[in-house]
Amino acid sequence: MQNLSLPALKQQAALFAHQLGQQPIPRLYGATDGKRVGTYVEQAFNEFLSVNFSFGQGNSASGIDFPELGVDLKVTSVRQPQSSSPFRAASQKVYGLGYHLLVMVYDKHDDPAVQAAFLQIQRAIFVDKDHTADYQTTSALLNLLRNGANLDDIDAFLEERNLPLEEIGRRELAQRILAEPPKLGFLTISNALQWRLQYTRALTASHSHDIGIENLLISGENDAS
Repeated sequence: MQNLSLPALKQQAALFAHQLGQQPIPRLYGATDGKRVGTYVEQAFNEFLSVNFSFGQGNSASGIDFPELGVDLKVTSVRQPQSSSPFRAASQKVYGLGYHLLVMVYDKHDDPAVQAAFLQIQRAIFVDKDHTADYQTTSALLNLLRNGANLDDIDAFLEERNLPLEEIGRRELAQRILAEPPKLGFLTISNALQWRLQYTRALTASHSHDIGIENLLISGENDAS
């Protein structure tokens, strides 16, 4: 059994997505709870991987599903592609979550004839950790920096955005932004005790082959052919 690598995880995600769509799932028939569906997909994917690969699974300490690879798996409905993520620092909105995201977007339908649900993974994307920041925040900051913004300009912008920071922390973050400009993020991150992540922009960007976003279903099909 081989150790799971990042390239293998991406390819296996594409293969899993295709296989899952062929299977009737009686236990999810009539289910409307997105968390229940997500948990099922996560467990099924782990079982799928464990047939041929050895890997460490996530726990409450690591906070992500594949800690050895620095990847968190997010499963979400095509009807509202979003999920939550633990809040660690306000700087995550500028510099990213600190780990990669593997996002599977499903569409569920029930078949009364067989009393089972079917899940179609319509999209599977990989978002590099460097691009898991908030799009509106990073794009505005990069525009400010291109136009010669100084420390006070950046500080004022962060205050307007209502980032959960005290004055001293906000000033320190502004200094870091000047010294270390962020990369463009592809998520929409809402302020909360838990970050609320929305993936619509990332899904759109995956069609355009933006750096930092991979459409795994396309690449996976090419790899398998």
